[in-house]
Amino acid sequence: MDQLTNHTSHQLPSIPVIIKRQLYCTLSFIFILICSVIVSNLGGSSEQLAFFRSGFFPAQKLIPNQKRPSLGACDYSHGRWVRDENFPIQLYDEYCPFLDPGFRCAQNGRKDVEFLKWRWQPDGCDLPRFNATDFLERSRNGRIVFAGDSIGRNQWESLICMLAQAVSNRSTIFEENGSPITKHKGFLSMKFQEYNLTVEYYRAPFLVIINRPPKDSPAQVKLTIRVDEFHWYSNRWIGANVLVFNTGHWWNKEKTVKMGCYFQKGGKLKMTMDVMEAFRRSLQTLKFWTTKNLNPDRSHVFLRSYSPVHYSNGTWNDGGLCDAEMEPEKDYSKLKAEPWNNQYIADVIKQMTYGNWKVQLLNVTYLTEFRKDGHPSRYRDPGTPGNVTQDCSHWCLPGIPDTWNELLYAHLLLMEFRTK
Repeated sequence: MDQLTNHTSHQLPSIPVIIKRQLYCTLSFIFILICSVIVSNLGGSSEQLAFFRSGFFPAQKLIPNQKRPSLGACDYSHGRWVRDENFPIQLYDEYCPFLDPGFRCAQNGRKDVEFLKWRWQPDGCDLPRFNATDFLERSRNGRIVFAGDSIGRNQWESLICMLAQAVSNRSTIFEENGSPITKHKGFLSMKFQEYNLTVEYYRAPFLVIINRPPKDSPAQVKLTIRVDEFHWYSNRWIGANVLVFNTGHWWNKEKTVKMGCYFQKGGKLKMTMDVMEAFRRSLQTLKFWTTKNLNPDRSHVFLRSYSPVHYSNGTWNDGGLCDAEMEPEKDYSKLKAEPWNNQYIADVIKQMTYGNWKVQLLNVTYLTEFRKDGHPSRYRDPGTPGNVTQDCSHWCLPGIPDTWNELLYAHLLLMEFRTK
């Protein structure tokens, strides 16, 4: 830290300085007064206050049933969950053959289906009705790639089942390498033969490379995350028509330095680099890879925001629970602050907004924060021991990731997406 210069003066401040200080104090008081009035006016709406506290406060809030002024495309990420007894329009069910056993909550013992009877209603507009046939036609002869952690696999499986509803012969949908749909390392590529389309998932929790540490590293260093080297799988992503990246759940001390996984840059170990800085640098690596390897006229790139977790009475590795939750959160004061990851994601997207680049934020954080009722909780894979921590990170399917894919489809419609 820079040291202050050690100068001592016993002279009284001059008159101009006093005036400046008085002016500064007066302006500060006026500013505080204005802020107080604004917050006071918001006090009549717990929803508006919650938006403000949570970091989701939009430039212009709406009163109920008020139409948003026409300022371009609708912001699908802000709205409310609406109870609808006729919902869902049955896009698919748990018997979709492409679901991981861990996401089939009813088959794993969950009795209530009330969590499926809520639909997302954006403020001032409506989500387009998901049209699987149209989505498939727009994607014909193309590739859709999901890359990231297991929450990305959640969304990938959801989209496959949503699209499969438009295919009469399910046997024409298959994994190209014959691999089973399950939790494993590597990648999976589902072929929609009728449309010559692949919908692919690549397990890459950090999006950058994780590997052995350099020689002569300290004993506590078991692995390193190379923040300046994009994942080895990335060569397979070149040429994809739609790419949905997600990351964030592994970017914490518990899953990095506390497990002996430190950060590496330029071939050198960075023992003092913290998680936030490492995450920021990894997103810069994503930006560099994208602008170098993808054709902006062909590839539509999405960075999906953080998917909230809902552990109570503990954390993911400390007995946290969510099995008692049966409906969305209604108390806006209980919504958590926007995760720090999202600011870094938003920043890198702004840096990539130029020329013909079609980089979008797939913002699911706020709408998902309400849905504490949508997790597998204790209804986990068959054979899971009863004393294993509940799953309050992933999502039952059908479920919340279906709405993420509705947002994805809506964004693609706005972008007039169609493979060439």
